[in-house]
Amino acid sequence: MNKTVRSKAPLRLGLAGGGTDVSPFSDLYGGAILNVTIDMYTYTTLQPIDEKKIIFESLDQNIVMEYDLAPELPVDGKLDLHKGVYNRIIRDFCGGVPFPIRMITYSDAPAGSGLGSSSALMVAMIAAMKEYLNLPLGDYELAHLAYEIERIDLNMAGGKQDQYSATFGGFNFMEFFNGDKVIVNPLRIKPNITNELEFNMMLYYTGKSRVSSDIIKNQVSNVTSKEGKSIDAMKNLKEQAVQMKNALLRGELDQIGKILNYGWENKKNMAKDISNTTIDRIMEKALEYGAIGGKISGAGGGGYIMLYVEGLKRARIREGLKEFGGSFMDFSFSLTGVQTWTL
Repeated sequence: MNKTVRSKAPLRLGLAGGGTDVSPFSDLYGGAILNVTIDMYTYTTLQPIDEKKIIFESLDQNIVMEYDLAPELPVDGKLDLHKGVYNRIIRDFCGGVPFPIRMITYSDAPAGSGLGSSSALMVAMIAAMKEYLNLPLGDYELAHLAYEIERIDLNMAGGKQDQYSATFGGFNFMEFFNGDKVIVNPLRIKPNITNELEFNMMLYYTGKSRVSSDIIKNQVSNVTSKEGKSIDAMKNLKEQAVQMKNALLRGELDQIGKILNYGWENKKNMAKDISNTTIDRIMEKALEYGAIGGKISGAGGGGYIMLYVEGLKRARIREGLKEFGGSFMDFSFSLTGVQTWTL
């Protein structure tokens, strides 16, 4: 096979319902999330090689791993996402027969940023393999395979939304049910609404990535032990996703800040370490300078803070948050999911 394949999958902002896609809550009570993809991506390039080798290269992490041809590679903490994809593709689609390949990846955001970069990378790698090997995978199957490799094969804690948002792209209201059933409802939001939403939103990187799995394990433990405060918070977040969907479809943008704040207050009750004194201070300062609402993107503890602001006060908010040493990330909404192409 003498072709080079590339893919790119978008990162996402979780606008509402975050955390309700994590088992066992989604199995017991059903989850709901509203998210949107943005113009930050993870990329994968697959190149055929003449040697009997498997080479993985992560450009953003500056790591190269090289292995002799084998049907299964050791999962040992080094580029495990890459190995998880390779191992599963060889097992499920190649009859256990390995093939030589160079897989090169890059992500626009660091791991632990809260933008779903790990799952987006997983989706990009599987999509590239699908294109390279002409695999019979529809969108739902691709997203579910990404979920299975990450959560089951590699035993990484987390939910289901990121794999589906990276695959489908755009604004989606997602519902999660028992037995890994997921329904993705794409939202048709008018351009004047999305433009205004974009104008009024800011992404602030705290400068600290975090290990989301620790927070998620605490959240899972709270549900398993029937911790009432945590479960009530998640039920409220599920309702928040419905509120956000209705506000966007009706164009009630004056409600977005309030809905974000409602979600943030409940999110902090799901598990410990979702917020901390630094995050609380950044939020307080942002509100002082003209933000209307906000929340941490992803599991919490660090990464990106999403602010909903009065758009004309953007410069003032940028100035006001300088003391915290973070940085603002310019972004636009991306309405397409994972894409692949052959060179």
